[in-house]
Amino acid sequence: MTVSLEQLRRCHFAVDLGAARTRVYVKGAGLVVDQPSAAAVNTRTGALIAVGELAEKMTGRTPSYIRVVRPVSGGTVVDIEMAQRMLRHLIGDKMRRALRRKARLRAAACTPHDADPLAQRATIETLVGLGARRVELVDTLIAAAVGCGLPVEQPEATMIMVCGAAATQVAVLSLGSIVTAERIPVGGEAVDNAIVQHLRHAHELMLPLQSVRPLQIALSDTGLTSQGPSSTEIHGRDVATGLARSVRVDTAAVRDAIQTPLTAVLDAIGKVLRVCPPDLVADLADRGITMVGGSALLPGFDQMLRRATGMPVHIAERPDICAAQGLGAMMEGRIEPLVLNPLAA
Repeated sequence: MTVSLEQLRRCHFAVDLGAARTRVYVKGAGLVVDQPSAAAVNTRTGALIAVGELAEKMTGRTPSYIRVVRPVSGGTVVDIEMAQRMLRHLIGDKMRRALRRKARLRAAACTPHDADPLAQRATIETLVGLGARRVELVDTLIAAAVGCGLPVEQPEATMIMVCGAAATQVAVLSLGSIVTAERIPVGGEAVDNAIVQHLRHAHELMLPLQSVRPLQIALSDTGLTSQGPSSTEIHGRDVATGLARSVRVDTAAVRDAIQTPLTAVLDAIGKVLRVCPPDLVADLADRGITMVGGSALLPGFDQMLRRATGMPVHIAERPDICAAQGLGAMMEGRIEPLVLNPLAA
């Protein structure tokens, strides 16, 4: 692991800063924040107007002097000051006062696999601004695997795929460490953009990203399989006239548009398996792949992976909060390390 379990047990709160949502776990209180990573700012005065769900609803619906910003991109903090302001409002004054009363406040945070030192430093600076005297960094893959109940500490191969909004991470874990991993910049946002671009080119219809979810829900019964409804009605804005218009969209064409970004995920899985030791691959043939992250709930995604890889594919019970729950489990001391008795000389 990135840090020892003993160090994590001394932490008082943990933060999972994601491109789509921010989650905060407080020791003894559980998950206290699960909100979109968005903030609405008045550009004239610099005042913070809204954060979380309300700021998310304002996207694309504000006057020119109000801007909705996302201080986190791809799991990396790109605006430290705004990330601190957003976290302060999401946590709330009461919880912040309770945390500040802790002697030598310690925090834990998730970082993407192979995050560069600047990205790690940005995460640390963000939490130091909240009053943390020390910040422990945990790889998102390890935290998510612990959160969904995988036997990370055992000498057994477990394969996990973290499907985020901006990136997808695939890894094989054993003995509490990452054996091999791959991170690709393809996530739920890439799927949304593929749908938007398809509707623009095929139907000359402009569709805001917030309206992509209803289209995915329309396919939710059968997802990416061909047994779903043949068409569905979508409302948007005409590219030429700018007027509101409704079109009947062929769901088969939408599925084809989604396949393009998802193919990169299959390539990442193949690359991880090719460099993985054969003994661990043999374990994975029975145990399969565990999917976590908000984008793991994309309808039919697991079925597509199952057909393409021939391996069992499972979705965690609460895939969207696994990383935060994993950090919480390590802080609360619910994870015991594997104890190896040294051999006598």
